[in-house]
Amino acid sequence: MADEEKKPSGDDPATEKSPKRKPLNRKAALTVGAVVACVLAVIAIIWWLHARNYESTDDAFIDAHVVQIAPRIAGQVARVLVRDNQLVAAGDLLVEIDRADPESRLSQVTSQRVEAQTQLAQANAQLPASEAGYAGALANASAARAQAGKARRDLERYQALHRANPKAVSQTQLDQIVTAADNAKAQHEAAEEQVRGAAAQIDVTRVQITGAEARLKTLQAQVEEAQLNVGYTRLVAPFAGHVTQKSVALGSYVAPGQQLMALVPLDFWVTANFKETQLALMRPAQSVEVAVDACPKVKLAGHVDSIQRGSGQAFALLPAENATGNFVKVVQRVPVKIILDRIPRDCVLGPGMSVEPRVQVR
Repeated sequence: MADEEKKPSGDDPATEKSPKRKPLNRKAALTVGAVVACVLAVIAIIWWLHARNYESTDDAFIDAHVVQIAPRIAGQVARVLVRDNQLVAAGDLLVEIDRADPESRLSQVTSQRVEAQTQLAQANAQLPASEAGYAGALANASAARAQAGKARRDLERYQALHRANPKAVSQTQLDQIVTAADNAKAQHEAAEEQVRGAAAQIDVTRVQITGAEARLKTLQAQVEEAQLNVGYTRLVAPFAGHVTQKSVALGSYVAPGQQLMALVPLDFWVTANFKETQLALMRPAQSVEVAVDACPKVKLAGHVDSIQRGSGQAFALLPAENATGNFVKVVQRVPVKIILDRIPRDCVLGPGMSVEPRVQVR
């Protein structure tokens, strides 16, 4: 019949079921797994053989000798010639303090020094005159001594003659000779007193010279100090570096020792705090590769400079007292100084910035 439904034929591909996949061969799976395990083991061994040649730490930072710029004298700031983070060369003027007071003090002590020099010159000129007066007093004393001696001998002769023959020498003559002898003796004593006075004058003159010399030395020291204070009004950079932490402003009054700014040098190094268990093979001059957090693409080359003799804890403000209480062993860290062979100019580096050094110990 035409309208009779056709029965599906058994050869219709739609009605045929797809054949089931065969499971993976167990032996092949084990073989692949063994190969992968061997490869991973080889990679691990190669990695271990490579990694054992290096010691690294993330407890490291850039270090430098930062210098605090502070004045030596008090005064008002007249000029500030730098700005924050500015690069300065050695000898560049940073800050200038008002010079009026130091220069006034310098003028004052300079005038006093000139006065002391004049007094010293006068005392030196007076010494020869005093010595000449002393020589003249000695000559007068010698002459007076001779006159007194002659008068004394004449008196002795007349007195002897008067005792032997009173009529040979009258009493009037004897009195005159006695008076002459007394006058000569008095003149001799006066001359001796003049000698002592002239000697004392020499001593006074020498004391004046000594005092004038001492005062001149004192004033000379004050002049030099005043000159230094005038020079201290100019604060210059002791070395090339970058200005940081600038706190000084124009017109502010500063005191000696007051921190005005800090100067960071251009030379840096790395302080790496390695565990004490990492120092067995570490020695100076070993090569180091330093990764900088601020410059991920930069690898700095360096070398170990020195290893600190002692852990950081030993130099702490309050060092540990392991002899008291319960003791728990803790691996200590030891600072290692690493010198950078070259500092890149395209990477901003500064003290305190984090780095990760890797030291080749084998």
